[in-house]
Amino acid sequence: MQPEPWLRGPITDVNPLLAPVLYSFRQASEDLAKHTEGFSAAQIWARPCGAGSVGFHLRHIAGSTDRLMTYLRAEALSPQQMAALESEQEPGASREALLAQLERVFEVAGRQVRAIDPATLAQPRHVGRQRLPATVIGLLTHIAEHTARHVGQAISAARLARLQTEPGPEGAP
Repeated sequence: MQPEPWLRGPITDVNPLLAPVLYSFRQASEDLAKHTEGFSAAQIWARPCGAGSVGFHLRHIAGSTDRLMTYLRAEALSPQQMAALESEQEPGASREALLAQLERVFEVAGRQVRAIDPATLAQPRHVGRQRLPATVIGLLTHIAEHTARHVGQAISAARLARLQTEPGPEGAP
């Protein structure tokens, strides 16, 4: 069994102060792929006990990472980003499509993280329409912890969805 990403050694082309968010992306990708392996569309979009579906969490991780990276660049959200936010809970996409979307977002975000000058970590940034105060390091920290939070929720939803849809005794779900 391979150790978690943060225990596999330093990322050679990244300042160690920036690496934790990249480790969180790798951990998220690996955990989500593992815990949803073999999932049907019904399992991806199941809402066990009324909780958010695995599909919602996958979309939300991708969408929130994209939105937070926009604030990191000191930009405002686009109408497309706002529309994507509004549609995160709508069922439809397959496991493969959702994981591919997540990988694309993590790849783009990873390139942006690698380009950050560590001397700018304390620079101010603003979040949302209310322009709440943040910093570059604050946004990076939140991206990593928010990703981890939703990965945990997605894993819990996946376990419950698997239990709800696996055949029980005599072949009945």
